[in-house]
Amino acid sequence: MTEAQEQVRRAGPLTYRGSSIPNTTTDQRLLDRRGPSEWVHTDPWRVLRIQSEVVEGFGLLSELPAAVSVFGSARIKPGDRYYDLGVEVGAKLAQAGYATVTGGGPGLMEAANKGAQEAGGLSVGLGIELPFEQSLNEYIDMGMTFRYFFVRKLMFVKYSQAFVVLPGGFGTLDELFEAATLVQTRKVTRFPIVLVGTEFWGGLRDWIRDSLLENELIKKHDMELVQVVDGPEEVVDIIRDSHMDMARRYEESEERPGPEQ
Repeated sequence: MTEAQEQVRRAGPLTYRGSSIPNTTTDQRLLDRRGPSEWVHTDPWRVLRIQSEVVEGFGLLSELPAAVSVFGSARIKPGDRYYDLGVEVGAKLAQAGYATVTGGGPGLMEAANKGAQEAGGLSVGLGIELPFEQSLNEYIDMGMTFRYFFVRKLMFVKYSQAFVVLPGGFGTLDELFEAATLVQTRKVTRFPIVLVGTEFWGGLRDWIRDSLLENELIKKHDMELVQVVDGPEEVVDIIRDSHMDMARRYEESEERPGPEQ
């Protein structure tokens, strides 16, 4: 046995040998303030940060009432027609009894939060740490800023019963197609995805039909996963009808006799 093979250190479930053995112990790195601090930037430590964000997010949102996530651009300013549309959407959702959940930033996220809050509904913002400054907007009743995009997305999916998508860029498209993929693959219970603004989204809908469906990259029924409308009233009607239909089907399945009966 060589000298390297004889050098072994076990730290809990971990085993280190030879030149891989750390110069300090876990306790020493924890307790010695003068010691190296690089360990707080390692992947195992990041796992704890991720775990912390999940726990905090679940804690914040666990008692949230029926909620709808509203996505849209951070770049659209007050006074723009789409900003006004976002305010209307947030207000109509609040009047229908839904909490409004957004990315918590400016632009159309702020618009939806503003509409919800001013209409007496619950306004929630789930922000994200970015290289440039973007604080939570002032129209939020409950909010949290995340380090990790994927944890934030988990919260949107877990605690929302519908997605409403206002005009936006890459971030909005990312959220839209992730939602559509989760519903298509049945990773989540089917819930409505509504794009607001035919003029803005019509071209995307046509491309999906003419390129994806035409080349058999999706099924015909996949076209029904996403609906395009213009008015806030249509948004609420689609969401309500979908939830009533899901509730009816659930009741029917509960009443249906099982194999033992």
